[in-house]
Formats: sequence, C-alpha cells, structure tokens
Amino acid sequence: MCELFGITSAESHEINNDLKEFFSHSNAHPHGWGLACLEANNVQIEKEPIQASKSNHLRERLSTPIIAKTALAHIRYATIGNIDYNNCHPFIAKDQQGRTWTLIHNGTIFNGKPLNKYADFQNGDTDSERILLYLVDQINQAESRKKQKMTKKERFNLLDFAIAKISKGNKLNLIVYDGELLYVHTNYKNSLYELKKEKQVLFSTVPLGKEAWQPVTFTTLLAYQKGKKLFIGTNHGEEYKNSTHNIQSL
Repeated sequence: MCELFGITSAESHEINNDLKEFFSHSNAHPHGWGLACLEANNVQIEKEPIQASKSNHLRERLSTPIIAKTALAHIRYATIGNIDYNNCHPFIAKDQQGRTWTLIHNGTIFNGKPLNKYADFQNGDTDSERILLYLVDQINQAESRKKQKMTKKERFNLLDFAIAKISKGNKLNLIVYDGELLYVHTNYKNSLYELKKEKQVLFSTVPLGKEAWQPVTFTTLLAYQKGKKLFIGTNHGEEYKNSTHNIQSL
C-alpha cells in the first residue's frame, strides 16, 4: 500500500526532518514520490515516478530548508495505474470558483461506479485521481445550484456525504486540501495516525519517531484549518477489511 504524510499548522515550520523520516520508508513503496507545499491556491508540487530514496532531485530538495504551514507528501506502491508521472500523487484540480484542490490517497477502489465516468477526463489512469475529480465535480454541481460560493462548512458537509458514499467496499485513506481546509479520512484500521503539537497537527500512515502518535478518528471525515480541528463529520461505519476476492483482483 502507499503511505501518506500531511501537516496543518498555524505558523510556518521547517519540515525536513519529518519528510526525511517519511521518505525513508520508500524501499517498500518504490513506484513514485510526491511533495506539495500549499498556501491557499498557491500549490507547489514536485513528484517523480521513481523510488524516493533513489531520487537526486528529492535528495537536493531535502538538503535545504522546506518551510510550510500546510504540506502533503506521498510514496506510492502501485496497485492500479502504470508507473509514470501522471499517476504519482499528489493530484490537483480546480473547481469552477477557482479553488485548487490537492489530494493524496492510500487505498484501492473496488466498487467504483460513481467514479467511472471521470476516467475520460483524468490525466493518468489511477482510481485516486478519479476520487479527486469526483469530489470537485460534486462541489461544482452544488455551487451551480446555489449560484454562489459555498461556505467552508457547506463544503465540509458535502464532502462528508460524498466520501461516506464512496467508502462502502473501498479502502479510502485520504488527505485533501481545498486552499482553506485540510480534510482527513480513514476507514482502514491502524493505517493513519496523527500527532498533535502546539498549533500544528501532523498525519502519517506510520508513526514517525517515538512521539505520542494516535490513530485518526475512524470512518469519520475531519477538517482542519491552520492546525486546529474545525469540523467532525458523521461516523458512516463503512470500515474496509481485506478480503481474498479483493486481493486476488489486484
């Protein structure tokens, strides 16, 4: 499976040590790496379809300070989609109001009917990119009906419903940023953790270091802004469990 890393903070911090520890796991996830430093709609993404520990670019990047309030990182173990640049996370898309959405995903979509139509519009061929296009389309449709921008609470409520809808039968560990809110979701036990510090929260598939990492709230969408938890969604109860059928289908 892939691994995710995210941070939301009220103040800018150097995150090199966290990233070095995270990317050191890439021997088990050799099919690509990605890093996004995020500030509202200013999204800086770097990624390559190679093992992070073998990347000269990433080594040089981590040799100088990386300062961010919000950032996402990903290392890929490919289950669906070729090993190429367009299939590396993070993925980005703009909605009709000009917001830039950024997504990283750990998991696999086995029941993908609501997402299938987005295969004609994506740049790569991963189910993860289709999740992002689906979420942005839900926002666009809702704002077209409303004829104005949604508030952040309205966006959260819509994503709470949409993510619950596609969680059934699917492994859906997600971190998504819309330029304002950082959304976090897991429905696979012991596969996403959080570390709360002063004015910041870090997320990782595997705890980084020996600090007091705790499991992220389960089968429930969360939203953070500048290191503070703002919204807690409804517990949809759609836990993903591995099955012989799903494993054989990969």
